[in-house]
Amino acid sequence: MQIGYQGEPRSYSHRAAGEVFPGEERIGFPSFAAAFHGLNDKDVDRLVLPIENTTTGSVLPVLDRLAQTDASIVGEHTIEVQHALMAVPGATLEEIRTVRSHPEALSQAQDRIDRRGWTPVLTHDTAGAVRQVAEHGDPTEAALGSAEAAERHGLEVLESNFVDRDHNTTRFVVLQLGTVDIPPEANKTSVVFATAHTPGALALALTELGLRGANLTRIESRPYETAWQYRFFIDMVHAPGREGLASILAPPPATMADLRILGTYPAVVR
Repeated sequence: MQIGYQGEPRSYSHRAAGEVFPGEERIGFPSFAAAFHGLNDKDVDRLVLPIENTTTGSVLPVLDRLAQTDASIVGEHTIEVQHALMAVPGATLEEIRTVRSHPEALSQAQDRIDRRGWTPVLTHDTAGAVRQVAEHGDPTEAALGSAEAAERHGLEVLESNFVDRDHNTTRFVVLQLGTVDIPPEANKTSVVFATAHTPGALALALTELGLRGANLTRIESRPYETAWQYRFFIDMVHAPGREGLASILAPPPATMADLRILGTYPAVVR
């Protein structure tokens, strides 16, 4: 089986893919768009992508593409992210002027970077940023990524756990092409829908889901197809299996429109 992820070896996504599918071949893509294309073109059998972080919230490029692809969420996985700040051997904290990393990683340490007066430099991937710093050999340049990436590229860790919040954790989703059967233990569902542009339409939909027994764990509004209209992404925990899902969404609340089930899977995060 071939498992796709966004990034380079020793990135957090590379690690997550290995933890979910130990021993399977992992294939990295340079961007989230390329990763989705790889799944749609059947270059990989599964994708493991970040969708949410406890510091910075939703990973919007992934969330938006979920509604546009013929894939289903079949699982989730979490990783506690403790970035290491690293530089070329011999560099010191006093010399650092710029910090390279993925935009999500830089956001997770934004306060600490700002207090030092450093300039963030956005790159496509945490492990890629580590590689670039090693290739440049500039002692004024640091990277933010995993300690494993530092070891791979010969950099020295200047500070460990370089994040703004100690609970910094990323949730990943596992994607499979097409519609898949709902396993009996699956007790979490992700959906996307729109509502009528009338007072209370969203509140009524959410209330009805709650009355049917759904525990809503996340809601996110994103721009829809026309200007100033939005669709809503929801994660909810419910009774397990096909029957549990049916008790929540059969029939859908009357104020929901364009409802799409993105996947039903066993919950790791409740």
